[in-house]
Amino acid sequence: MTEFSAVWAYTSFNVIEIDAIDGMARDAGDGWFDLEMGITVGDRTVRLEPLLADLFRRDRRWLSGELESIADEETIELRTDQNERLRLRADRLKPVVRVLVDLFDTVGDGSLRISELDAGRLEALNNTGRWQFHGDASIRQLAQRLQAGPGLREAPVPRGLQAELRTYQHQGLSWMQFLREHNLSGVLADDMGLGKTVQTLAHVLAEKEAGRLDRPALIVLPTTLVHNWREEAQRFAPDLKVLDLNGPQRRDRFDQIGDHDLILTTYALLWRDQEVLAQHDYHLLILDEAQYVKNATTKAAATIRELRARHRLCLTGTPLENHLGELWSQFDFLLPGFLGSLKDFTKRWRTPIEKGGDTVRRDLLARRIRPFMLRRRKDEVAKELPPKTTIVRTVDLEGAQRDLYETVRAAMHEKVRAAVTAQGLARSHIIVLDALLKLRQVCCDPRLVKLEKASRVKESAKLDLLLAMLPELIDEGRRVLLFSQFTGMLALISAALDKAAIPYVILTGDTTDRVSPVQRFQQGEVPLFLISLKAGGVGLNLTMADTVIHYDPWWNPAAENQATDRAHRLGQDKPVFVYKLIAAGSIEEKIVALQEKKALLADSILSEDAAGAVKFSASDLDALFEPIPDVLPAAAARPHARTGTQGR
Repeated sequence: MTEFSAVWAYTSFNVIEIDAIDGMARDAGDGWFDLEMGITVGDRTVRLEPLLADLFRRDRRWLSGELESIADEETIELRTDQNERLRLRADRLKPVVRVLVDLFDTVGDGSLRISELDAGRLEALNNTGRWQFHGDASIRQLAQRLQAGPGLREAPVPRGLQAELRTYQHQGLSWMQFLREHNLSGVLADDMGLGKTVQTLAHVLAEKEAGRLDRPALIVLPTTLVHNWREEAQRFAPDLKVLDLNGPQRRDRFDQIGDHDLILTTYALLWRDQEVLAQHDYHLLILDEAQYVKNATTKAAATIRELRARHRLCLTGTPLENHLGELWSQFDFLLPGFLGSLKDFTKRWRTPIEKGGDTVRRDLLARRIRPFMLRRRKDEVAKELPPKTTIVRTVDLEGAQRDLYETVRAAMHEKVRAAVTAQGLARSHIIVLDALLKLRQVCCDPRLVKLEKASRVKESAKLDLLLAMLPELIDEGRRVLLFSQFTGMLALISAALDKAAIPYVILTGDTTDRVSPVQRFQQGEVPLFLISLKAGGVGLNLTMADTVIHYDPWWNPAAENQATDRAHRLGQDKPVFVYKLIAAGSIEEKIVALQEKKALLADSILSEDAAGAVKFSASDLDALFEPIPDVLPAAAARPHARTGTQGR
């Protein structure tokens, strides 16, 4: 029998006043701990878990995100199976709920259980009462070290590394070495441009020099980054034997896998080469731009989970782009089971946080993942970076272009309403996206819209604005990156630039030679680089640029920030100006507003000092289809700027 103690005293009406909650964490084996809470009443032990489960069923404030609405001095009453009345103040119970809130969802199924990977909660429980810990002391020591954060033992820099690591980069190496030492996995989630590649190469090289790299390290990456990894490995870690498994000739190199230290493959080819890659065991399995596997049902994601490796690592500057399910997907690869099944995670975490605004669960989830995620922002660690100024340039849609926008808007709104009424919002996803796409295309240039009426519209307010801006910027000596997510728009811009005799290079998904346009721009041959957001949002180092233009806004700010960071990154010595071109009063202005919501959602989970959780609702949809107002606010008619080393 497990013993518990509590300070209590009988009063009239058989009431027991509880001054503290005590409990026990017991090693249950297989990497799990059972948690028990209770008090001693007379000669018997009363378990508190079922009593609390009854309380939470009666008073949903405890588990529904309304915990802060409960006053600390409020008296809480529990009743035992013998009708004894237990009383305690809310402030005795609230700290326990903050640490264990998700576990109480299933308290009726038996004991509260936590994984040893989640042992940091055991440390947090020490502040909620008198807790006893029965189990391997090394687990608790690991929990204490995980909770301590990045204050880790400094790992030596590999002798063969041909780079001088900055302080935070050395810290990143030490953190990865710490994870490897304790057989843990994690996410290196530094901002774009802070050198995740060189930190990772240092980690791999450290493993080789220590004699632990007796199997290859396999890195899975977007196709666009193969050249960059190959070059940086040769530059910073020439002692590593690198094998590139990209391109049609890769099959001729399959039999060389076991002879190399570092194997490079791509998400696009991974599942095709699964049979060959699965024949090998790996020392390290590393996903670069790990957000590429945010959908756990893809072939690449399924193949990755089947590969055998001692240690796993994710690299990404955007661990959370749109919703918490993306975070679950990465942790399901790194630490299977740590965040439960996708269904369980959606019920316990995603729905309460995203839809219910549950700040208690948001803060707890942030604390749970923090030991396994190292995230540094540029403004925090790269203070030598020059400032970044964001300027929003709005332009009015006029004449036939405005009429077209209103025609498309009204027709699409009616179509979306009918679809949502007939089959619900979730099942109308494709129709909604198609409707919003057409409105965004009208804002960019009517010629993008596949409608006969659109082909007759000659006005393009935003293209006119761009063509007025570019000569002035180029005359000032500015080096410009221009991003659009529409390759068709880049084609229209290219034709206009040819007509205006403005030199440029271009990079889209159809570009076969990615090296030449980058070199021509970096060497100063041309002042303007047109880039599709998908093809050039990652993997490019374009520090010769000092100006970035986003021709059209996208739903999540992370994609835009990654594109901007092609210029605003280590090695940049000039102030960077970022222009966002927005059609006033249109869907584009509403996208910018939604971007702020998504940024807040990411910050609330990934940052310790987070802002409030974000609430999304179907009402956003009606707002997106609002007509352009006849009279725009004064502020919308003029550009405005935000300056800082780290803009949104």
